[in-house]
Amino acid sequence: MVHQIRHLGEAIGEEVELRGWMAAKRSSGKIAFLQVRDGSGRVQAVASRSDVSDAAWDEIERATQESTLWLRGTVQADSRAPSGVEIHASDIRVDDLSPEYPISPKEHGVGFLMDHRHLWLRSKRQHAVLRVRHEVVQAIRDFFYERDFTLIDSPILTPAACEGTSTLFETDYFGEQAYLSQSGQLYLEPAAASLGKVYCFGPTFRAEKSKTRRHLMEFWMVEPEVAFLEFPGLCDLAEEFVQSLVRRVLDRCQTELTDLERDLSKLEAVAEPFPRITYTEAVERLEAAGQEISWGDDFGAEHETVIAEEFGRPVMISHYPTAIKAFYMQPDEDDPKVVLGLDVIAPEGYGEIIGGSQRIHDHDLLLSRIQEHQLPVEAFQWYLDVRRYGTFPHSGFGMGLERFVAWMCGVDHLRETIPYPRMLHRIYP
Repeated sequence: MVHQIRHLGEAIGEEVELRGWMAAKRSSGKIAFLQVRDGSGRVQAVASRSDVSDAAWDEIERATQESTLWLRGTVQADSRAPSGVEIHASDIRVDDLSPEYPISPKEHGVGFLMDHRHLWLRSKRQHAVLRVRHEVVQAIRDFFYERDFTLIDSPILTPAACEGTSTLFETDYFGEQAYLSQSGQLYLEPAAASLGKVYCFGPTFRAEKSKTRRHLMEFWMVEPEVAFLEFPGLCDLAEEFVQSLVRRVLDRCQTELTDLERDLSKLEAVAEPFPRITYTEAVERLEAAGQEISWGDDFGAEHETVIAEEFGRPVMISHYPTAIKAFYMQPDEDDPKVVLGLDVIAPEGYGEIIGGSQRIHDHDLLLSRIQEHQLPVEAFQWYLDVRRYGTFPHSGFGMGLERFVAWMCGVDHLRETIPYPRMLHRIYP
């Protein structure tokens, strides 16, 4: 039976077989050390010239970086090894000899690595990031499943924009105008009237001509929507959600976080309750910190960083100016110039990870907001129907998966948090 490296700690003292790839090798001529990976993890295999056959030693000597291997050996405990074990090899075979591998141990530029993204995925760092991403995805699904949410698959091709068409990819739909979705929210709201608590989780698209480390043209977003949930409950849900995901990563991704040299104390400091301030209070704090900002301005990356660093953990900012927020956000009854909206800002410069609001549930108010934003009313008739037939208060938020994963992993750019990033002027491979 072929074993997985990830589970070798359960087979100490046993003879095992592995299949995988050789990530690196060093040899003195009498003893060889092979770094072997199989997709589940990495382990060092030690082969002594005196303990293997001449044929096996020849295979070791001809093996090159990324050659495909079959290996037999005994699992030994080794506290110095990152995995806690190593393999004392007794037999090795090269199943496929890799030619000169483009990504060698030397330093490579970002452009080169992005051109070879299909190979860069094999590196230790990228492997760790994608394992964390996988765990976060599963944690998201578990969070909502355990709380009786129903998954709704919102369409990717849509006839209407969620927040205007200026940053959407347009396409022809058999003679009609269509767009790649920037959010599944509008389609979740009718589903909430059917199922109460719903969420969608899938790819979304933004045609923003941005080169910042926080932006991708294609990314994954999770969006819950809850019937009869008003703004205070929405804030509680967002806080519980973030805290749950952080705990999950800390609990199950220790190996990956170690490989990434992540400062765990930063994540361990993420504890409830999160600080909660209003937009107006945030502006006052920024002015006191010497930032150029006026009430009514939207926050930039630098503003978000200054605010979050003041607290050292996620901070929730609410009650933004109505004029700078989406048409569907519910105005505050006590102060209509602000909306019942919130952003969750992550520390360490990772910025907004969650944006949400209570939605307008009054038909006439929503219609007037659509008209104020100069959106085509006919394209939103189905959306208005949700308010025409049994309207109800409801709230929801969206979280970009890649921004959250970047924060968990401590990586600088979102391009490392998705298998094949789509960025400005980059669609290959």
